[in-house]
Amino acid sequence: MQLAPHLHRLGNDIVASYLIDLPEGITLIDAGLPGHWKDLQHELSAIGRPLSDVRGLVLTHGDSDHIGFAERLRRETGVPVIIHAADAHRVRTGEKPRTPMGPARPLPMLGFLAYGLRKNALRTPHVASVVEVDDSAVLDLPGAPVVVGLPGHSPGSIAVHVPAVDAVFVGDALTTRHVLTGREGAQPAPFTDAPAEALASLDRLAALDASWVLPGHGAPWRGSPADIAAAVRAAV
Repeated sequence: MQLAPHLHRLGNDIVASYLIDLPEGITLIDAGLPGHWKDLQHELSAIGRPLSDVRGLVLTHGDSDHIGFAERLRRETGVPVIIHAADAHRVRTGEKPRTPMGPARPLPMLGFLAYGLRKNALRTPHVASVVEVDDSAVLDLPGAPVVVGLPGHSPGSIAVHVPAVDAVFVGDALTTRHVLTGREGAQPAPFTDAPAEALASLDRLAALDASWVLPGHGAPWRGSPADIAAAVRAAV
């Protein structure tokens, strides 16, 4: 689905990833669930671009619902899969600490699980080889994405700031739809390793200049990073 010129979303409000379509090539942000491979193929067909135009995949963190088709893309095309060094072990092994599930409602939680099953979430492969980056890295990819460390949800959770499309991609640093309760609006994401650290990281997000804030779960936010950071804090 096209959100704006050169800016596309794969998936939906339950699980989303993104595609940046520029003349010099395509940058992907996150890889959703394994079944989103078909969504990627459909979106590429809709814009008339071949898979070979994809230059890189940037992961906002290493959780399974963000790495879905990453290994398939890497294996079949050789496209680099890029992640913050602090989450490299997580994306290679799937190992992560247990975190409290928090509030949940039966219907939204079942909907999330059912969607995951339809999109082959139980068959998510780990990523065998990744390119590790650190905070403030400017990536040699279409749109020159900038890595902004937002630790908290995971140690290597990042935002990906792409001024070329006036957007910042935030993964699970926040959410606009809680996958376990169905509650809509800006709020902290569930399954966060260090909630206090995640809230503190919002200061770094608020300092960015963009008109789109794009989470891994929930509707796109059409507004400033500072406004959504304030909204998340107000929801706590």
